[in-house]
Amino acid sequence: MSESDHKGSLYICATPIGNLSDVTLRVLDTLKKVHFIAAEDTRHSRILLNHYGIKVPLLSYHEHNERKRAEEIIEALKSGQDVALISDAGMPAISDPGQILIKRCQEEKISVDVLPGPNAALTALVLSGISTEHFLYLGFPPAGKSERRKLLEKIKELRFTLIFYEAPHRLLDTLQVMHTMLEDREAAVVRELTKIHQTVHKGKISELIQEFEQKAAKGECCIIISPAEDIQDHGDPDLWVKEYQDLKTQGMPPTEAMKRIAKKYGVSKREIYKATLDNENKKERHKPF
Repeated sequence: MSESDHKGSLYICATPIGNLSDVTLRVLDTLKKVHFIAAEDTRHSRILLNHYGIKVPLLSYHEHNERKRAEEIIEALKSGQDVALISDAGMPAISDPGQILIKRCQEEKISVDVLPGPNAALTALVLSGISTEHFLYLGFPPAGKSERRKLLEKIKELRFTLIFYEAPHRLLDTLQVMHTMLEDREAAVVRELTKIHQTVHKGKISELIQEFEQKAAKGECCIIISPAEDIQDHGDPDLWVKEYQDLKTQGMPPTEAMKRIAKKYGVSKREIYKATLDNENKKERHKPF
């Protein structure tokens, strides 16, 4: 039997983001069987565990003691103990502690299993009604306004739906920076996910700013921003005229040629017609006497 056969396993367990009934049966079964549970906030996690009658010992594991605790947990796993990792809500290691411990387990060849379950970002995205085809999760934006601007500047042209977390007391300020950097896109603020007061606020970013100026947000928020629009290359009049003449040379009727070029460049047929007239007038002015 190899040394790895004596090692325990680490279980990354997703926990409810609001409604305690959203925990999976597999997570509950695992939490009951492990030797101890590493929890971001032991007092908060005890609410869930007490609700389901789970008496397993808890060990605090949060951003301020993560590196030290990770090594303690690694030693426990090496000794054959099974450990579960939970955060206050949702999936550990997603804007919560966990990544350091997972990496250390991989380095030590300790088994890691992820038990899927609730996730605020994906729940908010689907609930928002904004495009789910391509999306980018960005967690909490930087607290400093300058850092937020730099981040938004880097991503403002991406054709992805953007997902952010934000604290209620910073929501309005963040929306104002987004309005400046991303322009007035369709957006949604989703609050109190899976709770009694779950709410979706949807509209242009400017409309959301007005709404939260009148009434401050309460509860943790997810901000969903629609993708940047494709910027169509409208070409220029000289290009329209050249393509128009090429199409006519190929035998296409003038009206059909104008219609095709207008559609291609996202302009009106009237603009194409004016460009052809201007081109003819230019030729007339430059004719030799």
